[in-house]
Amino acid sequence: MNAPVISFSRRLRVSPFELRSLEGSKSASVYNHLVLPTCYESLEADYWHLREHVQLWDVACQVQVEVQGPDAANFVEYLTPRDVSRCQVGQCIYTPLIDEAGGIINDPLILRLADDRFWISLSDSDVLLWAKGLALGKGFDVRVFDPNVFPMSIQGPKSADLLSRVLGDSIRELKFFRFVETEIAGTPVVVARTGWSGQGGYEIYLQEPDSGVKLWDTLAAAGEDLQVRAGCPNLIERIESGLLSYGNDMTLDNNPLEAGLDRFFKLGKSADYLGRAALEAIAEEGVTHRLVKLVIAGEPVANPRTVYTIQGAAGENIGTVTSAVYSPRLNQNIGFGYLPVDSCEKGARAVVLTPEGARDLWVADNDWSS
Repeated sequence: MNAPVISFSRRLRVSPFELRSLEGSKSASVYNHLVLPTCYESLEADYWHLREHVQLWDVACQVQVEVQGPDAANFVEYLTPRDVSRCQVGQCIYTPLIDEAGGIINDPLILRLADDRFWISLSDSDVLLWAKGLALGKGFDVRVFDPNVFPMSIQGPKSADLLSRVLGDSIRELKFFRFVETEIAGTPVVVARTGWSGQGGYEIYLQEPDSGVKLWDTLAAAGEDLQVRAGCPNLIERIESGLLSYGNDMTLDNNPLEAGLDRFFKLGKSADYLGRAALEAIAEEGVTHRLVKLVIAGEPVANPRTVYTIQGAAGENIGTVTSAVYSPRLNQNIGFGYLPVDSCEKGARAVVLTPEGARDLWVADNDWSS
């Protein structure tokens, strides 16, 4: 199928980096009303470059919801089962946001900029109006708005080498899930030790959109001898690193317990939150399915457009594959999917229905062995 060309209009927000990031991009998607490049040279070539060098990513699509005001901490606490009171100023936390039934609305990174000021850095779902409605309906004394802040990312094993050239060696000491407020080429930015890859890197939050090209060019020039180039989140690397994608591996139909996100929080925090009763009831009853790592036999498999159905020994439908890709490093197809809790042990086998026909499938462990 030949994919249609994206039509640009006012309905798509403008990334401050798109004059650079769209140059050379072979494909793109729409994410939070912005264009997200998805490939430059090829999926595999981009993967190897990311693992070996350093890339600049336009991830302005990770839009922010800012919460500030006297009730900011209490309101952010209400959005998530994670204990936000433990989040210090200068710290980031990864956490699910859930609805009244325990369904996952988003899985953002939350940055605490002050005692009464937060950024909620979103994956791909509309949260702003939902959050504004909750704040108004529950009577929280907060302002909830889009601060017009746009992230870009430096990812790859040479990320610290590159960024230290513009910020000094102290940036190497920044701890994971911490951030600092600083300047690059005279432009105020927030730099966090985070990113959507397993290769190490930083996310840079731009607060002056008109300076996007200058920021990009400054970083590109500083890393020229490091083989820096434009890149983007890579499907192969994402799955190998065990990183989930909202909208693919989890949606509003999933709860954090079956998706494995409960490793980021503990039930029973003192503060109340939306969906608490529902989530505690799910925990008490027990989930029926869990998200697991999978290996799929055969030739390279395409990532599912929706999901691939998993069948049990009797031909009954028992689960779904949510993401899949061929890994050239592991020399096998790997992916994520949901299986019944009694079929999640390492090595458990089933059959998956792909467009090319039925294939054997089995549960892998954390390093994709089986």
